[in-house]
Amino acid sequence: MKKVNKYLTIGAISAIMVACTTNPITGRSSLQLANNQEIATMALQQYREALSQAKVVKGTTQAKSVQNVGLRIKNAANNYYKSIGREADVANYQWEFNLLDDKQINAWCMPGGKVAVYSGILPITKNDTGLAVVMGHEISHALAGHGNERISQAMAAQYGGALLGSTISNGQIAAIVQQAYPIGAQVALLKYGRTQELEADEMGLYLMAMAGYDPREAQPFWQRMEGASNGNRPPEFLSTHPNPDTRRADLEKHMPKALEYYRAAGGKN
Repeated sequence: MKKVNKYLTIGAISAIMVACTTNPITGRSSLQLANNQEIATMALQQYREALSQAKVVKGTTQAKSVQNVGLRIKNAANNYYKSIGREADVANYQWEFNLLDDKQINAWCMPGGKVAVYSGILPITKNDTGLAVVMGHEISHALAGHGNERISQAMAAQYGGALLGSTISNGQIAAIVQQAYPIGAQVALLKYGRTQELEADEMGLYLMAMAGYDPREAQPFWQRMEGASNGNRPPEFLSTHPNPDTRRADLEKHMPKALEYYRAAGGKN
C-alpha cells in the first residue's frame, strides 16, 4: 500500500506539473486542467445567448470605438506572443467585440475571446484610452486562462483524485461550465478571484501600452470607477475586485514596465 500511495503521489505531482500554465506576460503560474477548446465552445453558446437577450449596438461612433480598441489590443497581444515564440497560445481565439445598450457599468470577456462592453460604462471611460483600460483588463482574463483556472478549481473541489484517472466525463465538465456560465444569466461570466483581478490589471496595463494607449490613464479611470458608486453598491465591474488602495499600489508598481511598452509602441513621455 505504501508503494501504491507513493506512485499515486508522484502521479498527482506529475499531473499538476503538466497542467500548470505560466502567463508569459506576468510570469504567474496557474492550474488549468480543462480543455480550452471545449470551454471556448461552451462559452460561445452562452455568449450567443447573452447577445440574443440584449440590444447590440451597431454602426455608431461608440460601437466603432469598441471594435477599434479591441482590435488594437488583440493585435498587440498577438504580436507580443509571436515575438516570444508562443503564437500557438493565441491561435485559436476567435475575437468578437460588441457594445450592448445597457445602463449597467460593466464589461466582460468570455474564454475564446468574446467581449461585451455595456454602454453604461462609457461615460466613465470617457475616451478610447479609458476604454482600453477596461478592454485590456477583460481581454487579459481570457488570455491568462482565468476561466480555465476557475473551472479547474471547481473540478478539483468536486472530483479530487478522480482527475488523475481521467474518469471525469464530458457531461460532468459541461455541468461545471454551465454553473460558471449559467444559461440566460444577465451577465454570463465567471466571478474571478482577487488574485486573478490583480493579474488582469497588470496584464491589461501592459497590453494597452503595447497597443499605444497611455497606461498612465489607468489610475484616473479606476478613480472614476470608484466614484461611480456614490456611496451605494459598487458597479458590477468592481464586485470582486481588490480594494482601491491595493489596486493603486499595484498599478504604480507596474507602471515603469508599462511605460517601456508604451514608448516601444511609439507613445510619448
